[in-house]
Amino acid sequence: MLTLKNIKKIYKTSNLKQTALDNINLSFRKNEFVAILGPSGSGKTTLLNIIGALDNYTEGDLIINNLSTHNFKENNWDYYRNTKIGFIFQNYNLINHISVYKNVELALTLNGISRKKSKKVVMSVLQKVGLEKYYKKKPNELSGGQMQRVAIARALVNNPDIILADEPTGALDSKTSIQIMELIKNISKNKLVIMVTHNEALAQKYANRIIILEDGKIKSDSKPFINKYKNEEKTKIKKTKMGFFQALSLSLNNIKTKKGRTFLTAFASSIGIIGIALVLSISNGFNKKINEYEKDTMSLFPIVISPSILKYEKEQQDFLESKDELYAYNENDNKSVHINNIKQDYIDYINRIDKKYVNAITYNRLINLNLISKKGSLYKYINSSMVNFVELPNKIEQNSFLRENYDLLSGSLPVNSHDLVLILGEKNRVDKSILEGLFIDSNKNITSFDEVVGKGLKLVSNDDYYTSVQEELFVINKPCKELYDKSKITLKITGIIRPKKNNSLLMMDNTNGVSKIGYLGDLVKEIVKENKESKIVKAQQESKNIVFMGGLTFEEAGLSKNSVLKMLGKDEIPYSLNIYPKNFKGKDKIISYLDSYNKQRKQKEKIIYTDYAKDIRELSGTIMGGITIILISFSSISLIVSSVMIGIITYISVLERTKEIGILRSLGARKKDISRVFSAETLIIGLISGVIAISMTLLLLIPVNYLLYNLTGLKNIGVLNPFHAIILILISIILTLTGGFIPSLKASKKDPVEALRSE
Repeated sequence: MLTLKNIKKIYKTSNLKQTALDNINLSFRKNEFVAILGPSGSGKTTLLNIIGALDNYTEGDLIINNLSTHNFKENNWDYYRNTKIGFIFQNYNLINHISVYKNVELALTLNGISRKKSKKVVMSVLQKVGLEKYYKKKPNELSGGQMQRVAIARALVNNPDIILADEPTGALDSKTSIQIMELIKNISKNKLVIMVTHNEALAQKYANRIIILEDGKIKSDSKPFINKYKNEEKTKIKKTKMGFFQALSLSLNNIKTKKGRTFLTAFASSIGIIGIALVLSISNGFNKKINEYEKDTMSLFPIVISPSILKYEKEQQDFLESKDELYAYNENDNKSVHINNIKQDYIDYINRIDKKYVNAITYNRLINLNLISKKGSLYKYINSSMVNFVELPNKIEQNSFLRENYDLLSGSLPVNSHDLVLILGEKNRVDKSILEGLFIDSNKNITSFDEVVGKGLKLVSNDDYYTSVQEELFVINKPCKELYDKSKITLKITGIIRPKKNNSLLMMDNTNGVSKIGYLGDLVKEIVKENKESKIVKAQQESKNIVFMGGLTFEEAGLSKNSVLKMLGKDEIPYSLNIYPKNFKGKDKIISYLDSYNKQRKQKEKIIYTDYAKDIRELSGTIMGGITIILISFSSISLIVSSVMIGIITYISVLERTKEIGILRSLGARKKDISRVFSAETLIIGLISGVIAISMTLLLLIPVNYLLYNLTGLKNIGVLNPFHAIILILISIILTLTGGFIPSLKASKKDPVEALRSE
């Protein structure tokens, strides 16, 4: 069954070689009680450790059931210890922070036996040693004899072939020693029991074979045996494995014995996570407020299609700084202008946008309004190039665009093409040129709304407004009274409005401090219908100069011929337009619709738009993201400190649990299993740390939100995203696992014999 061939064990130090066992040759029967005697230092315990695979032989071979162990690997020895050997130690070597039941069950767990199956086996073996009633107790709650019985039960639970007992009665009184020896004697009827002892009387009384060692050699053997079982079946070697949950359970029980230290460690390591969680909470809250602002305000920012778009191209070469070289650069070389050639087909395309996504569409046109105002017997031309006019969306009665974006201060909103509305700037400012055009004293600081609401203006056609003084030269007709009386169209200011505070229109239309007169788009259609075939329009089409500006060339005036014709009412195609979405979803749909127009079109034919909401969102997101990263970076410093501290704590735990490492190895635990036990401990600490961090963050957010409310007026800024909370707990676990990796690795490499000797 078990044979030792020429076994030598030599301990080597830097300058010394010591032979502990010298050419040992022994064979053992399947069931016998062998006692090994000898003075201290004779090699008894070394021989027992080599048989039990706690120590490796230097030379020779250990043969188990005809299987040589000469080429055994680490996992083979682990399986051998777990299934073939049962250890009974002088000092019991029980794990104090787990129950009697768990101590005995360990060997079964490492053998891969399920908990359901192992329960019956464990309770049966505890019954054999008379401890079935004590299975819930911890080892330190038992007497010495009872603890040795637990050790015996643990040795028997896997039904091993060999029981190795190292001074099993060394720590017991004489009465208890006899009880333990009787128990071991009974075990030897069915198993091979090898006992190391100094007590010759006990050996003579209970053992049926006595081997005496002296100076590492066999001095005598009372009943030698030569192995003749050549045909017996070879031992099959498998792998032992400690499950993750078993490792977790071991570590959890150990942690329970050090609750105070565990909590302080977890709390200290949670500080960095708390800092990051607070930063993310506040950042998350501000982002939510920004999103609310975007939904409430920026969703109404228009998509602007202007006559031209300035584009910045990528630089053609990379410039590397050099002390002795210059880099020639011109900003104009890096930008270009894209001209949006807006035609009627594009306007028709815009008008086909699904109206459920559009709040309003406003068009900006160059058309001149030929207006005359009257006060009593006085008449005055209103130069529309000097007074700001703006086109408002049509079908006001069908939408709430003006109501949502403007405050109605007096009168009513326009409902037809002949209604006008005065749009005030910030603080009710109005341009003096508007007041003067309406015959209102502009020198007064304050003007009543009643002086403006109801004011009428006459709109005059081109053919009445302009007269030809010579070929390709037109001037405004005189006198005003005749034109005023002749005009059939009266425009009336029906109301006064002002953009709401922090309104997108206030920013996009630049009405902050600038007043305008608004009219409906239908008015433009009337003007174009009346003027597109007028004499001045026909003359302007043929002329190379501007016919109503004293013969100025287009270049001198800085205008194109097309622009001048639009000013005279040749057509109603706008030079730019603003599309106001109803919400962000609508904006995305509109942008997708606009992009569809540009597909399959050449670059010059494309109509490029500007999405101001997107630009502002990206800017605010970049700023907020940058601030968040900086704050998290500062908080992360404490995470590094936490990792180092976890490493130190884990190392201390390794030192405290060195004997436990030896016990586990003696039961067949692999190095991986030992590492897993301590990794499980750091995982638990990391989880506790993460939970503490999230709990503390939620508590700290109460005063933080109160403080932020007093500083900013914003409620509930700090809001911890549940996803962030989960991620931070995972980070805490990963950090603690990382911090405990080296100590865990160190624990796995501990020598089992040395570990068992530690206290």
